[in-house]
Amino acid sequence: MQLRHSERKKAKIKLALQGSAGSGKTYSSLLLAQGLTNGDFSKVAIIDSENGSADLYSHLGQYNVLTLAPPFTPENYIKAIDVCVNAGMEVIILDSISHCWDYLLDYHSNLAGNSFTNWGKITPMHKAFTDKMMQADVHIIATMRTKQDYVLNQKDGKYIPEKVGLKAVQRDGLDYEFTVVFDVDIKHFAVSSKDRTGMFMGKPEFIINTFTGKKILEWCNSGTNLQEAREKIKSTKTVEELRKLYNQYNSWQKELEYDFKLQKETISVKETLLNPIKSSINGSTYP
Repeated sequence: MQLRHSERKKAKIKLALQGSAGSGKTYSSLLLAQGLTNGDFSKVAIIDSENGSADLYSHLGQYNVLTLAPPFTPENYIKAIDVCVNAGMEVIILDSISHCWDYLLDYHSNLAGNSFTNWGKITPMHKAFTDKMMQADVHIIATMRTKQDYVLNQKDGKYIPEKVGLKAVQRDGLDYEFTVVFDVDIKHFAVSSKDRTGMFMGKPEFIINTFTGKKILEWCNSGTNLQEAREKIKSTKTVEELRKLYNQYNSWQKELEYDFKLQKETISVKETLLNPIKSSINGSTYP
């Protein structure tokens, strides 16, 4: 066992879009994929379980479609993902994964025996599918249908169902697995209900477009190996080069603070020896 500094390496986004029918989940997913591939739709595949809805937007470009027919088992979704990965796809859209959960609910209800203990048979099946999405070395965009959610509140001695908003047709807690979750309303406006990138949470509602995908791609590619960053710092020859790196590794400034200071001092000493008249370096914006 060995301790190490935390670091975020280059990542593949795992993103979910949840919304009601007609909210534009499929279209928004394709725009995100277009941005994630810099416009190369040949690297995009959509696994369609929505009765051919994927083909409605073929005017956007020549993306790939894999039609998934019933039964919508976790195994069939896993096989479909493998087909796309083996074909060299960079972005896989799962439209939608709610059908998989519907299948598992039906499967559970038809099992004989104790309903509670039978979940022990369902959970491994669902986990295998979830693990496949999260561990695949590609960008994953999953859509989920939403439905009206209710709670029972006691009133005048009776329990009355009351609406509490929309809920994804999916196992509780699945949204925690994704890096980003967008909630899309019927007017196609999106807000983030889960965001590990820090780019969307708490921001005003917006309409998803290709630029959104490009923004996410930049975040995915901004991850770096900490040792690689330190080697780049050591190789700088001027303060200007160091300043550019400092701005580039903005999210790593705390971890790399000592390295930047040490290299700045090293450059200062070298420049002083080469030019005794210039004894200091001014105008720097970093430690």
